[in-house]
Amino acid sequence: MASERFGAKDRALAYVKEQVLSGGFPGGELISEGEVAEALGMSRTPVREAFLRLEGEGLLRLYPQRGALVVPVSPDEVRAVLEARLVLEQFAAGKVAAAGPEVREAVFAGMEEQRAKQQAAAGLGEFLEADRAFHTVLVDAAANPILGSVYGSLRDRQMRMVGESTVSGRSGTRNRLDVILEEHQEIAEAVRAGDGERAYEAVRAHLSSTRRALGVTEDAGL
Repeated sequence: MASERFGAKDRALAYVKEQVLSGGFPGGELISEGEVAEALGMSRTPVREAFLRLEGEGLLRLYPQRGALVVPVSPDEVRAVLEARLVLEQFAAGKVAAAGPEVREAVFAGMEEQRAKQQAAAGLGEFLEADRAFHTVLVDAAANPILGSVYGSLRDRQMRMVGESTVSGRSGTRNRLDVILEEHQEIAEAVRAGDGERAYEAVRAHLSSTRRALGVTEDAGL
């Protein structure tokens, strides 16, 4: 019985976290244990445990007898994460662009593989996983383990912001996904061409586009 409850808690945790990170449960929305339990066909107990875990991760704020508020992504957090990504991804793009043609072709192939997965994604969750993998291919290719570790720590925030940008983007979700794919293509092709300046600008333009889609005002560098 305990193992069944443990499995149910993990399932509830995975479901709610995916919905928050993908924008399915947008920032500011109040969700209830009962609604989630009904959607998953389980009791409220594992859902309550999942809510507590996600409150500890800063994704939910619990209100007794009312439910859980999905903590909105603040403009300051958006700026901080995008500034960090700009530094890390521009460094990686510049380093790979300056590498030999064999390295550039290999990185390009890896990025294109993830872009193809984005195009074929059956849902937003799959799209966001491939989105993160696309950028990780580039960062990992810089072969700097410290940089890679810092970038990995941004995983959940990165996915959530991209997910939120597809929901709140002024031009609509489908168009926003198309824009992301086009911007990814430009980054990949700039790296493949060995054009560091073009790669720098492609990364900056991509992150700036995410900031605008989230409705956050312009900041230095973005």
